[in-house]
Amino acid sequence: MKPEFPKLIPIFPLSGVIYFPKTNLPLNIFEKRYLSLINDAMKTNKLMGMVQSIRGGEEVYKVGCLGKISDFRKSEDGRIIVNLTGLTRFEIKQEISSPKLYREFDVQYEKFGSDIEINTNDLKKSDLDLLFEKSKDFFKRSGLMLNWKELEKLDQDQQINTLAMISPISNEEKQKLLETVTLNEKIQTLSSIIEFYLYERITDKTTIQ
Repeated sequence: MKPEFPKLIPIFPLSGVIYFPKTNLPLNIFEKRYLSLINDAMKTNKLMGMVQSIRGGEEVYKVGCLGKISDFRKSEDGRIIVNLTGLTRFEIKQEISSPKLYREFDVQYEKFGSDIEINTNDLKKSDLDLLFEKSKDFFKRSGLMLNWKELEKLDQDQQINTLAMISPISNEEKQKLLETVTLNEKIQTLSSIIEFYLYERITDKTTIQ
């Protein structure tokens, strides 16, 4: 039986942060409106949505990720430190007028039903292996370290979502990955993005020489 998620959710819009299902996102909360959001969420279902702001303005992208507060701590200076565990993506239908300090949105989940299903039968191991090969090269060329052995211990969808979340690519590209529906599509899209960066760097290096 599929879980029922609320249609009306509090939203934390944050520029430059892309958050995926089955990943973890630590948040350091200090603004009054978001302290209010976290406190209200803790009193109810511990659920909140994360969505990326468009270029730091009030407008947000139409697809975000619902998360559940899995860790909650208050600091002596009044901040709240939480960990969000990603559950499923959602599409925004409309913003709801509210007297609350934070924003609330009417959302729907139907498009991303695969987020809560364990079904990786359609994944091609050769495609996943190729993505990892490109990613290792890309991270190395970018001067970034990643514990690949630990990453490979995760479920396949967690591996892909984690790579999409932490790869040194643009926010717009990460948003594109967030909006892909299937894991296969996400693998193909991320692989193409990384291949472009690798090609661009090889071309730049050749030009400089």
